[in-house]
Amino acid sequence: MSETAGVREVKSAARTVELLELLAARGDRPARLQELADALEVPRSSMYALLQTLISRGWVRTDVTGSLYGIGMHALLTGTSYLDSDPRVRVARPYLDEASQALGETIHLGRLDGRGVAYLATRESHEYLRTISRVGRRLPAHAGALGKALLAERHDTEVPEGPYEALTPNSHTDRASLLADLAAVRSRGYSVDREEGVLGIVGFGFALRYESPAQDAVSCSVPVARLTPEHEARIVAVMREIRAKIEATAPGAGGAPRWR
Repeated sequence: MSETAGVREVKSAARTVELLELLAARGDRPARLQELADALEVPRSSMYALLQTLISRGWVRTDVTGSLYGIGMHALLTGTSYLDSDPRVRVARPYLDEASQALGETIHLGRLDGRGVAYLATRESHEYLRTISRVGRRLPAHAGALGKALLAERHDTEVPEGPYEALTPNSHTDRASLLADLAAVRSRGYSVDREEGVLGIVGFGFALRYESPAQDAVSCSVPVARLTPEHEARIVAVMREIRAKIEATAPGAGGAPRWR
């Protein structure tokens, strides 16, 4: 039994977290008071009071009219603190640089977060620059190389039930096809995402097994136009080497707190 079993949820704290997650998920689309009240099914007056409290503490921001709301600066500061305090992220960073320099492609480090993968670090290719950094964002685990590499480290019974969201026409949408893919991942030792998360991009994912089951993975993303059989073979070889270096250097289960 976990230490928190049987403890009643604090409704005000839960509502605050739900509000911040909702605002974060909206990205550059600010919300109005009534939208937020309706989405969280709380009285308008209660939502207004909560928003004003969070604005005063920097977690929520509002426009000059006071009618639009978005995520605040303190969310960024807290997220940055998470990355700076994680010893595995610190250890992995120079190896991400090494992989990016060797391959000339985009390299990611991600961590399983429920049914998704959170991006913890990225080294962008000079050949293919995204306009928005993925760090701090989430992608459904079924639709990317990082997520599939981590799902394959688990028993099939732990794979979430479908149907799954189709991010592209190539995304898995049912559990049977995903499980067949995960079996292939286990057989070859790494995952392949062929335009399942982003059209025009192929990814290769490698679980980092310094704990079991693996929570972290690294991946290499490459535009389809640049992916030849020879380049694919080199990507796999380099990323296997990078995985081995990170696993040999990063703190294992005994060298870092066992966060839940």
